[in-house]
Amino acid sequence: MGKFVNNITEFNKYCEENEVEFIDFRFTDIKGAWHHISYRASAVDEGMLNAGIPFDGSSIENWQPINKSDMILKADIETAFMDPFTADSTVILICDVYDIYKNDLYERCPRSIAKKTLKYMEESGVGDDAYFGPENEFFIFDDVKIWSGINQTGYRVESEEGEWSADTTYEYGNMGHRPGTKGGYFPTMPTDTMVDLRAEMMLLLEEVGLTVMLGHHEVAQAQGEIGIKFGNMIEAADNVQKYKYVVKMVAHLNGKSATFMPKPLYGDNGNGMHVHQSIWKEGKNVFYEEGSYANLSQTALQYLGGVFRHSGAVASFTNPSTNSYKRLVPGFEAPSILTYSSQ
Repeated sequence: MGKFVNNITEFNKYCEENEVEFIDFRFTDIKGAWHHISYRASAVDEGMLNAGIPFDGSSIENWQPINKSDMILKADIETAFMDPFTADSTVILICDVYDIYKNDLYERCPRSIAKKTLKYMEESGVGDDAYFGPENEFFIFDDVKIWSGINQTGYRVESEEGEWSADTTYEYGNMGHRPGTKGGYFPTMPTDTMVDLRAEMMLLLEEVGLTVMLGHHEVAQAQGEIGIKFGNMIEAADNVQKYKYVVKMVAHLNGKSATFMPKPLYGDNGNGMHVHQSIWKEGKNVFYEEGSYANLSQTALQYLGGVFRHSGAVASFTNPSTNSYKRLVPGFEAPSILTYSSQ
């Protein structure tokens, strides 16, 4: 699939062909959540796209202080795609965040951090491109309840696939087809109840520009996965945001709730996001060396060493919550030690 436009001229034509009414500018905060602001298409011209969109950075958690709240969103025109969910024709543009006080990419914007990382990689001579292939897993629940009070706190999720629903009375009958704990890997219908839901997600993911390869039920009850093609660091990161948006919205519009939470079910497998990584230089994978251990080059081993050395800092982003670590226990197809191997 890939991009729909390459420059502002093509973008204007794309908007005209799709009778665009709104332009939606999106950016990612330090915690990975997408934010947006919508402009009437008639209010957006080439000058605005080049100069950027002002917004209040102090209202984004853990960003700017109120006395330095003014920030700029600069749209990456090549990221344009039509929002498949809005009632009125809306084109989405993914943006970089600029710090007007330093006249530079904002240091707390994940997209900015990624761009600076790629620049550093090139300047250091290590490589001229980096490819990432995330594998996103998710749960889809029929009902979600969360409560917290002075004397109690808790949550409860429901799924027709859950073994806890074995004695539930349904209007249309309880058919008893359930994967059971850790029994959800690749069953067909009727045990896999999410075939049509995933198919809808896969078709819409292609519609917004992702290359979709596969979809299947995952190991846990109510868990699924959709496989998309890898991309360079920025493209792959943007695709994860689009992926999450589509999965959550399709679930929502079908009266369900999708979550990428690491471990929503106690005693069953959790959600991971395995990320395939490689650095390339002059068209060659610098991580590959035939005949060495697992065909890993010295550069690849040094890369792994860097991840291990900075594991604490990395974990603050890859494992930001207590729930993150509830997934990393023996017996649930998740790592419990920091290591590498050929398997």
